[in-house]
Amino acid sequence: MSLRHSIVPAVAITLLMALGSGLAGCANTGLAFSKTRTEGFSIPEDALQQIRPGVSRDFVEIVLGSPQTTNTLGAELAFYYIETKVAETEFGASRPVERTVLAVYFDSNNRVTDKAVYTLQDGKVFATVPRRTPGYGDDETFVQAILKSVSGINLF
Repeated sequence: MSLRHSIVPAVAITLLMALGSGLAGCANTGLAFSKTRTEGFSIPEDALQQIRPGVSRDFVEIVLGSPQTTNTLGAELAFYYIETKVAETEFGASRPVERTVLAVYFDSNNRVTDKAVYTLQDGKVFATVPRRTPGYGDDETFVQAILKSVSGINLF
């Protein structure tokens, strides 16, 4: 048996072992989502139980803190607290796993009338349409605007 015939299987085995260990490393973390983190407000269950109809707006802010967003419709007001649990890979790719929106509704006397908890299943997926609002003048840089004002003609 020649030296060449004994080296080729050894090299092939070594390459297969290296490839296998590399793939085994990807199996643990690779493209699988490995970590879950919470973005936004964390809604504690005990705080949620304290929010009942009739309590004041100030009490809600003491218990839950400032809302992430508010909505006013006439004399009625709503506070929204949003919690999103995101799964992410070691490489930074992420996707929402769970989203919870706590809506607290107030009457004209700033008293809670109702609360609702919405999840991803309650939401409706829709495609956003990127639009651009036309503004005064063209998009131009500062230098272009100065040259245009000095020369009186549009050079670009």
